[in-house]
Amino acid sequence: MGSRLTVLVATAVAVAIAVCAAACWFLVRDELQRQLNESLEQPPVNHRIVEMIQRDCSQSPTGGENPGPFLRLQQIVLADGTRCAQGWDAVVVAPADLKTTGTRGGRVLRDGVTDSGDTVRVLTTNVGPGMAVSVSRSLTGVERTLRGLALLLAAVAALGVIGAATAGRLVSRTALRPVARLTGAVEHIARTEDLRIRIPVDGEDEIARLSTSFNAMTAALASSRERQAQLIADAGHELRTPLTSLRTNIDLLLHSENTGRDLDPQARHRLLASVKAQMAELSVLVGDLLELSRVSEGEEPSPDLPFHEVVEAAVARARLRAHDVRIDAELTDWYVHGREGALERAVVNLLDNAVKFSPSGGTVAVRLAEGELTVRDHGPGIPEDELPHVFDRFWRSSTARSMPGSGLGLAIVAQAVRDADGEIALTAAPGGGTVATLKLPGRAHSQTGLIIT
Repeated sequence: MGSRLTVLVATAVAVAIAVCAAACWFLVRDELQRQLNESLEQPPVNHRIVEMIQRDCSQSPTGGENPGPFLRLQQIVLADGTRCAQGWDAVVVAPADLKTTGTRGGRVLRDGVTDSGDTVRVLTTNVGPGMAVSVSRSLTGVERTLRGLALLLAAVAALGVIGAATAGRLVSRTALRPVARLTGAVEHIARTEDLRIRIPVDGEDEIARLSTSFNAMTAALASSRERQAQLIADAGHELRTPLTSLRTNIDLLLHSENTGRDLDPQARHRLLASVKAQMAELSVLVGDLLELSRVSEGEEPSPDLPFHEVVEAAVARARLRAHDVRIDAELTDWYVHGREGALERAVVNLLDNAVKFSPSGGTVAVRLAEGELTVRDHGPGIPEDELPHVFDRFWRSSTARSMPGSGLGLAIVAQAVRDADGEIALTAAPGGGTVATLKLPGRAHSQTGLIIT
């Protein structure tokens, strides 16, 4: 990853420098050529000099030393292709020059070569019928300048790429150090399954947010593992008592069968009734454990769930096993975002608890108003010091330990309510009994926009 980032940075810088260097070279070339072209036109052609050259016309240069780039080389070009050269060198006549001699006011700007092989910039201007004047300057200085500039830009580009690669390597190491820590942490967890590891969080950038999310994820996984281990330990503890009792009773029956000593019919009946009750207790416990494990699974939450209908269905189910306990329900419409099955199980558990602890002929009051569901019974109530523990798994109140149940009903309620972003609480009711209060966020109308009155 670091090498790829270094190569990417170096390549990007190299492309940027190459583009800038090329643009700079072309701009300088165009400017030098513009200045050279302007120098060919200033000063204008002197007709006295033209007459002098024509009077002393010679096809070959007159000789002398090259004065450098400060003087222009001039010669006359005639329509028949001959030339009248003056000075240290002469320009080879081109067809474009001959065409200019026959065009009044004609002119042509071109690159040419002298008799000595020097490359020049030539401006040929018509000065009369069948005659033109060629003025030229050497391109050697311009070409030398452009070559030097190209070498300089190439050196700067090479240094820039090397510097960019070095800086990119340093930056990639610094930038990827948190990623390396995160990778190391993930590999450590995959290798050791140790969810206690945490990554230091520095700053507020994306890497810091990723580290924070990773720490939150590992903390959630660790908490889930702890809850799972606690559930297994609690389930093992709860299963130990009925299993021990079952084994003892079955051992007694087998011992009686093996020894040929028949048990007293009443004692045998009590043993079999005890075995049946313990099997029923085990069935309830296993069923509640399964329900607790899948309370939030296998069902997508509905964004417009009519909670009042969920409560109504739960009341109908609870009434079937309420016997002589009356369930009085008053419900107003309320729509929530949640899972219908999980919320219905939660309400049913609350109602079953209320019915179980209500006296014969008693009444359970169910009220739903503005997202707050209350279930009130008139039973013995729960001691004040035990209220904080009512939603713990396998916890049972001192008033309920002699009654059937697994101690998981309210834990299932709490988990379903948490998944729906709601709140659940149990409090002592005035005059005796218990009030369960369940609050869910929602609205009094469906998403169709129909207001419920």
